[in-house]
Amino acid sequence: MTDISRRSGSFPGSFPDKDTVLSFIRNSATPVGKREIARAFKLSGSDDRERLKELLKELEADGAVERGRNKRVAPPQSLPEVAVLEVTGTDADGEVTARPVTWTGEGNPPRIFLMPERKGHPTMGAGDRVLAKLSRVNDRLYEARTIRRLDGTVGRVLGVYYPAADGGRIVPTDKRNKTELLVLPANRNDAEPGELVLADLLPASRMGLPQARVAERLGHTAEPRAVSLIAIHTHGLPTDFPPAALREASHAAVPSLTGRTDLRDLPLVTIDGADARDFDDAVWAEPDPDPANEGGWHLLVAIADVAFYVRPNAALDRAAFERGNSVYFPDRVVPMLPEALSNDLCSLRPHEDRACVAAHLWIDRHGALLRHRFVRGLMRSAARLTYEQVQAARDGAPDEATAPLLETVIAPLYGAYARLWAARQRRGTLELDLPERRVRLDERGRVAEIAPRERLDSHRLIEEFMICANVAAADSLERATMPGLFRVHDQPSLDKQETLREFLTGIGHTLPRVPRLSPAHFTAILDRAAGTTESQLVSEVILRSQSQAEYSPENIGHFGLSLDRYAHFTSPIRRYADLIVHRALIRAHGLGPGGLDDAAMAGLTDIGEHISMTERRAATAERDAIDRFTAAFLADRVGALFTGRISGVTRFGLFIRLDDNGADGLIPASTLPDDQYEHDERAHALVGQRSGRSYRLGAAVKVVLVEADPLTGSTLFALPRAEEDFSGDSVGGTDHPLQSGHRDPLRRSARFAGRATQKQRERGR
Repeated sequence: MTDISRRSGSFPGSFPDKDTVLSFIRNSATPVGKREIARAFKLSGSDDRERLKELLKELEADGAVERGRNKRVAPPQSLPEVAVLEVTGTDADGEVTARPVTWTGEGNPPRIFLMPERKGHPTMGAGDRVLAKLSRVNDRLYEARTIRRLDGTVGRVLGVYYPAADGGRIVPTDKRNKTELLVLPANRNDAEPGELVLADLLPASRMGLPQARVAERLGHTAEPRAVSLIAIHTHGLPTDFPPAALREASHAAVPSLTGRTDLRDLPLVTIDGADARDFDDAVWAEPDPDPANEGGWHLLVAIADVAFYVRPNAALDRAAFERGNSVYFPDRVVPMLPEALSNDLCSLRPHEDRACVAAHLWIDRHGALLRHRFVRGLMRSAARLTYEQVQAARDGAPDEATAPLLETVIAPLYGAYARLWAARQRRGTLELDLPERRVRLDERGRVAEIAPRERLDSHRLIEEFMICANVAAADSLERATMPGLFRVHDQPSLDKQETLREFLTGIGHTLPRVPRLSPAHFTAILDRAAGTTESQLVSEVILRSQSQAEYSPENIGHFGLSLDRYAHFTSPIRRYADLIVHRALIRAHGLGPGGLDDAAMAGLTDIGEHISMTERRAATAERDAIDRFTAAFLADRVGALFTGRISGVTRFGLFIRLDDNGADGLIPASTLPDDQYEHDERAHALVGQRSGRSYRLGAAVKVVLVEADPLTGSTLFALPRAEEDFSGDSVGGTDHPLQSGHRDPLRRSARFAGRATQKQRERGR
């Protein structure tokens, strides 16, 4: 009996009906031919073969199956047995995801999980292409195993060099790659012990460790900057600007007032984090003097005029497109634009003339956007303020900088914000209250604190102003029938809705069956769960059901914000999408040079796909760095007992998020109490097959820290053998199954661990 028939069970020898054959085809992991079907159902003879042939024709005519290569059949829109895939990154549970390079079906292709690479092979990163063998789990989920890489480049590994008797070793920094590499003396390239290196894999030999040649030395791992350096090189972030781009940036200058609106008399202010390095948006508000809009407000959102300095197809433009966005680490920024622009001419520094594109926004007393107008101007920021300063001033404790601005600038900003916030509440956006970590470094670059990121009304104020400007930008492009890039966020797919609905029903919540869900449906559930022990669980599960936001010239609206149209306009220093929107507005309204060119208009789909990929790459790199900084922070507390919650459930283990610092780590399934555990995807749980013991998403747990490796970012936990084994923060008993003599199973399981996700809010989303 074939593998297919074993998976599908055994069948009697009588001829099956159409539904039975269709069920067999749907349950098969790969497309099947007549031979596999006949063998599974024990069919023989020419009569049976002819009946089966006619039955398959009927199924195909009904649209129940599709015929592919070698006349093999599968459910409609199924993926082939072998396909070229592009790696898209890692999902919320740390598994490597991919998508088919060619997809002709309707909607988005099925989800694809890429299985861990073979021993000695580098793991795949976003953008890598592979030829892979696919296995269908269900209509919307596949597993894939790499056959070979297709990028044509020599595999590279980032690791740490250590000397050895036969030359040296490279220990990979990727937590999923546990295979050391041999470096012969001739291939050392003068690497020193403990140095971070990039190494080229050499052709595999039949015996011994795989070999590598040191290609680039990146500095010693003891240096504080090594953590973010690892993240940068692991994810292939471009760091060096071409000389031509640097020359263009160095020759830039503030433009004259010709063709611009003079905004320098308006007391625009920037409001950013205390550690912000660039200031690309400034705000101002006043009560609308128009008597027809009583109780309404006039807002001004001024954004750095990056399009004036970065012209289409110039060296600066090509470099910015390659990066797609800036990437932020606790100790550095990898900017989209050179510092001569990002930290100078395009940074709205106080009391200096700066070119801007400004949105005049008029809202009514209910916070609805009545009208808008975009101008190209010259502005002069009245002050550089922080969120904490502005909030303190609003709360009655102004300082030297905010006291003169309290009544004339800050109070009107809060007045307009109150209207926008009320409109948001009525609109019903998706509000997931999920923790965010903030890593604070000391003067030596070492982790001083990891704490929840504070969320103030001043943060919400800026976010609402930016959202309003983004809506105006999208509306302006649609009214002008000007192509552009929209920030789109689709509602959850039907299969995710159904999975979520079943899970919520099991814990006493109801997700209605309606033609189109709205964020309000989710918010109602979140509100009912608020303050209960399952609040975190409900938030996590709803988060996992959501589609991923992306950039597209086709506007489908933004589900999470409950908006019909939305485009990123407010951060062109750090997001290429915003630069495209600026260029489109400039062309649509005849605002001067630097508008969207014809080539870009024709290629917006490709541009949107590229910068959606670079956004995912940046988010993954930022999470990687946070994981490594967190591991460094915890490294001296191995053996300590912590409290936390299960933040992710996968086939290979449980992700845990600690209560006191938000650190994430893995409990490998192989270390759970003695049993065989199966992953119940719908219940978000690992369930013991003999004991019935269940570990479910959101459950509170006590864990022991087993490993915290700053180089790999690997943080491993284990369940305590028994709570009484612990006294304070120390593990009691030398025979604990997770002590040094038992670590190998943990390390093997950790290969399958990706990075636990931390959803980060961004301005204007």
